[in-house]
Parts: sequence; C-alpha cells; structure tokens
Amino acid sequence: MMETATVPVSSIKRGGRPDGEGSVQVQMDPNLKIGTAKVFAVYGKGGIGKSTTSSNLSVAFSKMGKRVLQIGCDPKHDSTFTLTKKLMPTVIDALEAVDFHAEELRLDDFVFKGYNGVMCVEAGGPPAGTGCGGYVVGQTVKLLKEHHLLEDTDVVIFDVLGDVVCGGFAAPLQHADRALIVTANDFDSIFAMNRIVQAIGAKSKNYNVRLGGVIANRSDATDQIDKFNAVTGLKTMAHFPMLDEIRRSRLLKSTLFELEATPAIKAVTDEYMRLAASLWVGGDPLPAIPMKDRDIFDLLGFD
Repeated sequence: MMETATVPVSSIKRGGRPDGEGSVQVQMDPNLKIGTAKVFAVYGKGGIGKSTTSSNLSVAFSKMGKRVLQIGCDPKHDSTFTLTKKLMPTVIDALEAVDFHAEELRLDDFVFKGYNGVMCVEAGGPPAGTGCGGYVVGQTVKLLKEHHLLEDTDVVIFDVLGDVVCGGFAAPLQHADRALIVTANDFDSIFAMNRIVQAIGAKSKNYNVRLGGVIANRSDATDQIDKFNAVTGLKTMAHFPMLDEIRRSRLLKSTLFELEATPAIKAVTDEYMRLAASLWVGGDPLPAIPMKDRDIFDLLGFD
C-alpha cells in the first residue's frame, strides 16, 4: 500500500475563499510556484485527443526555439510516448524504486528527452481507489523544482486526465496560466467542455489560471462549438479536422512533425505552429461563464 498517496488533513483547503460550494481540494504549497515559464494545461473529455494535441503543441514550441517540458497527468502514463517512442517510467515508479526517499532521485530517473529536445515527465498515479492524483501532480512539480529543471524551461504543458472531479484534474489548474480545452463538434464533448469551464471558473477565484481558448479537434465542421462559444464568450484558437493521418500518428508512435509532409499533414503542422505562436504572444483571458445543463441541452443539435 502506498501510504504517501494519502493526502494529509493539514493540506486540505477548508473555509476562507473556497473554490466552489462544498469544495474540498488539495491546496498548492505556495513554495511550489513554477516560476517564469509560460504554463498551459490541456483539458477535454476522455479520448478527445489531449495527448496528441499536447505532444504536437510541445514540438511546435520547440521548433520556435523554446525549452519545453510536457507533464502527463494521467495514471495511464501515455501522454508522451509519441515524443519518446515508448512508455516511460513515471514519477511514482521512480519514487517506489527508492522506497519514497525522494532525496535519492536523480533528474534522469523521471525526466526523459523526447523528439526535438522536448523534456517529458509522466506523473503517473496511485493504484485505482488508493489515493489522490492531485497529490502525485504536486509531488512531480516539487521534484522538478528541487532539481532546478523549471529554471531552464520556457514552456510547461500539463496534459490532464479527463475526469472532471478528480484531484489530478484540478491540481494543474493551481499551476497553469492558461487552460486550453480540446473538444469535438459533438454534444458529449461540448457538454464536458462546459463542466471544465465551471472548474476553471472555480479555481480562478484563488489561483492565476484563466481560460485561454478552445481547440477544435477531430471535426470537419465547428457549428456546434461556435454556438457554445457565442453564448459563453469562448473562442476557438485552432481547428484540426478529422484526418486518418492523425490517428495513424499515434499508432506509429510519432508526432505529426515527423511524418511525411503531405499537403494534409503540412496544413495540420502549420496550424500547430500558428497556435504555439499565438499562445506565446499571449492575450486577454476569456470569461469563464458556463451554461446550465438544461440550457446547453436545448442549445445544441438544432438547425
């Protein structure tokens, strides 16, 4: 049993300015601020393409000459394999190997260099039903800070699991400057996006995170996304169509930037470069104005 995965009562936030009605969340240690890097957290419902988006966005930033760190926050630890070409050991794996004596870890025990120099970390997670994923994210940031890696990083991308109520979902919002939401042009994806908007609004009460924008993925049309954006004040920052080449890139364990530059692939990689450039320049945060469940049900799906 992994006792360190249990969150101490002293670290639970109660009272004060809660994140939301009835909220009990793991509070970030104020000493664990990432620093000067631009920090983005990538969200969306399970299976929507967050890892594909995160990895290709990481490469785009690296091709701009930025020093990039991608942190996978899902216990499946499959965020970075298109960058590293294999499933890498997780922070939890590394800690278990030294019986949770973190001072014995070296940086190369849990940080691995991927394509075009992108540094890759898989936080991992406790066994199912035994602990909090938010604790694991916090420990990962703590280790990275102790080993001074964050001082040499320009961009940090958190690739976040899809469970809206999990501590592993919420913890990156305590570190990020901007949250990006990946969605398809369908009801389920947009319904999940609305819940994510709610979560970001709650965290923005106590942390610096704000909505950066929407990434339309696996969708040729965006009419339903456009409807939602018009009501909530969100904005689509990039659009990636339904292309079989994107699906195949995961099977090839490769980023899109490494594939043959066919016209379709080049259009997608150009869009990633445009997105990275826009995110680097920055912009005003978007309002976090979620819809009521019944309102979103009535909004979507009608001509």
